[in-house]
This record gives sequence, structure tokens and C-alpha cells, in this order.
Amino acid sequence: MGLLECCARCLIGAPFASLVATGLCFFGVALFCGCGHEALTGTEQLIETYFSKNYQDYEYLIDVYGGHREGGGLAALLAVALPWLTPVTASPSVLVPLGWHGEVHPDKFVGITYVLTIIWLLVFACSAVPVYIYFNTWTTCQSIANPSKTSASIGTLCADARMYGVLPWNAFPGKVCGSNLLSVCKTSEFQMTFHLFIAAFVGAAATLVSLLTFIIAATYNFAVLKLMGRGTKF
Repeated sequence: MGLLECCARCLIGAPFASLVATGLCFFGVALFCGCGHEALTGTEQLIETYFSKNYQDYEYLIDVYGGHREGGGLAALLAVALPWLTPVTASPSVLVPLGWHGEVHPDKFVGITYVLTIIWLLVFACSAVPVYIYFNTWTTCQSIANPSKTSASIGTLCADARMYGVLPWNAFPGKVCGSNLLSVCKTSEFQMTFHLFIAAFVGAAATLVSLLTFIIAATYNFAVLKLMGRGTKF
């Protein structure tokens, strides 16, 4: 076999969709975990400075980040293993010269991928919540900065962290109103945290897209194996 023909056979059997999804998964997990961690750290600082001095009021934010980080680790592990499932079905002869041997179970990968996709779908939905809260706060600040665009009194325009469940109802003061709120929105901490949450949201979306791609690849492999009646040992 010539070198050119060998390369052609390798390229034909390469799992391009899974490899692209792998890169997207690593990118999404890194973006979500990194930006999410920094955004939660910035949020804690904003809460401690303007909304509540009691650490126990926002302690659960750390637990939320811990859960997101574990979900990111599971998705990253899947990204390492799953791309090599595709060429086993599509062109197993490509892997034999490369020293591949063993047994794979695409049905198990399908199940694992479905579970992780559901988890990341929840993470994606949860990551939209802080973006929504910060956007509402930013919108309120715009109304305070342009009082002619609203009929409400500036003093009644507030950002209440308690109404979103960020703080318990007994937290004090729990909210910032009027010109004080406008000052908060103008701080670099608020602006940076807002953009970091948006980046974390994009990372969660990218990870979810990559997992959906994995589902398509793994389901296709499993269906082909069943249709052709082929074993999975090489």
C-alpha cells in the first residue's frame, strides 16, 4: 500500500464530525467553567459590597459553581473517549494498522451521551438566569440614567437580589435603588461580571451543541452495527 493510498484511507475513515465536536466541547467547557468561576466570584464581591454583609446569605453560590464544574469534567471526559467510536464503525480497517484492538460498546456511549446532554441542557438553562438578572439590572440603570424615558420615580427603580432568589428575604438591605444603583452599574466589576456571564452562557451552548453532535454520531454507529449485524471486536 502506497503512502498516498494509506493517507486517503485514513482520511476517509476519520471521524471529522466527532473531532469538530470534541474541539467544540473542550472550548465550551473551558469557557463555561473559567468564565463562570470568575463571574460568580465577581457576583459575590458585588453582593458583599452592596446587597448583604452576611456570607451565609450567598454561600450557596459556591455550591452552584461546584456542581457546574463537575458537569464540565464529565463532558470533557466524554469528549476524549467518544470521537474514537466513530471510525470503529465507519472503517475499522483503518484502525487495525494503527494498532487498535479491544472492544467498544456504542450502545453504552449513546446512553452516557444522552445523560450528559440532559445535564448540560439544565446547565444551559441555569446559565441563562444570571444573564437575565444582570440584563434586567442593566436595563433599570438605563432608565435611571435617562429619566425622561420612564414615568416612574428614580427612587423607586431598584435591583432587588431577593426577588430573584439570589438572597433570602431576610437579607439586608437586599436591594439597591436610584442613583446608588446607577453607580453600581457603572463599576468595572459589574460590567466585567455581566460579560463573563454572557461568555459562560455561550460556553454552555457550545458544549450542548457538541453533545448533540456526539448523540448523532453515536446513534448512527449503533444503528449501523445493528443493521449490518457486525460485531465490535477488533
